Amino acid sequence: MSFELSNSAVDLIADTALSVTGLTDYIRLLVEEDKHLRQIWVKGEVSSANNHKVGLFFTFQDPDGGTAIKCVIWRSQLGKLAQLPKVGEQLIILGSLRLYPARGEYQLNVWQTLPAGVGLQALRYQQLRKRLEAEGLFDIERKKSLPTHPQAIAVVTSPTAAAWGDIQKTLRQRYPGLHVLFSPATVQGEQAPSSIVKAIKRVEQDKRAEVLILSRGGGAVEELACFNDERVVRAVAECPIPVITGIGHQRDESLVDLVADRKVHTPTAAAELVVPAIAELYSQHQERVTTVFEVVGTYYTDEADRLQLIENRLRRLGLERQTEQELQALSWKRQRLLQGTTSQLQQSFAYVEMLRQKLVTLDPKAVLKRGYAVVRQENGIIARCAADLTEGDRLLVELNDGEIQVRVTEIKNTRALRDKDCNDHEIG
Repeated sequence: MSFELSNSAVDLIADTALSVTGLTDYIRLLVEEDKHLRQIWVKGEVSSANNHKVGLFFTFQDPDGGTAIKCVIWRSQLGKLAQLPKVGEQLIILGSLRLYPARGEYQLNVWQTLPAGVGLQALRYQQLRKRLEAEGLFDIERKKSLPTHPQAIAVVTSPTAAAWGDIQKTLRQRYPGLHVLFSPATVQGEQAPSSIVKAIKRVEQDKRAEVLILSRGGGAVEELACFNDERVVRAVAECPIPVITGIGHQRDESLVDLVADRKVHTPTAAAELVVPAIAELYSQHQERVTTVFEVVGTYYTDEADRLQLIENRLRRLGLERQTEQELQALSWKRQRLLQGTTSQLQQSFAYVEMLRQKLVTLDPKAVLKRGYAVVRQENGIIARCAADLTEGDRLLVELNDGEIQVRVTEIKNTRALRDKDCNDHEIG
């Protein structure tokens, strides 16, 4: 089939046809002026990359290997990226669409790159971790010490999880009679963060627990995501009770692990950490008793040796013989003292007996007993001579067994008596 045009039609087409530059400029304006294409997020996989001095050029395509688009990150922007593109990695990139007239091609000018899937979760984890770390939530200084022998502990975990059974079994074996407070929580899924926070708050309000275990068994990264949730992390950081985490099996640390006062990798290890084993306590007690006996025995032996050394030194100095001599001399002096004292006492007793006999002889009572009497005048003066008396005087005569009153009726031989007796009285 032939295609024929008239001359006028050919002239019209020639006048209205666009040049390649015009078409390209038109398409460029459509692309670059579209508000949706000025800032657009695109998800895909890096299939090739070429690092050039002006920037990084790479090809971005669907993961199934289908449609592709060329991309560029200028050198000035590379340092601002969250992650550098590498071949085979899935990314989410932010950029604007640009068309280059010289080649009639369009490409994506990239401003930012983010990891997709698990990588995106890792990025969020790192960003939250840095922010919490900057607040000081992971500082060692703020961590609380664990009680040595707690009498009541709280456990936050799922009531249907194997972790709860492992914790109970371990606590019964290690520390029988311990009071365990169970605060159930969902530990997986979208509802887990709020459920864990509520369980921790219940323990705080109860005020009986001395330490808290936050635990669950192992699982995939997405199953443990609740322990990287900021709400859970802050609830653990603000808890006034020391918190032990036992989450998962030999995995990377969660943010809750970093903020907890102590962390272990399994629920069983958390139960072992929170209380000592009775058997271990008994063994430690026996070791202390043995140590005390050893110390006392060593001290006794050392002191006995020291005492023996002193005794040997005293023997070499001859103090024992010197002491015996001094004791003999002291014994001889004691005997002499006893002999002298005994002789002196005997002499003193004899002298006292002599004086006693004299006193007996001179005792007026004794004279009266022999029949003599004492005659006293009314004024109480003893009448020694008859000359001192006159007839009619009243006298008191003292005998051995009493006194009698008499009156003088007659005085005989007054002069002779006065001359003899009174003179004797004066001489006496």
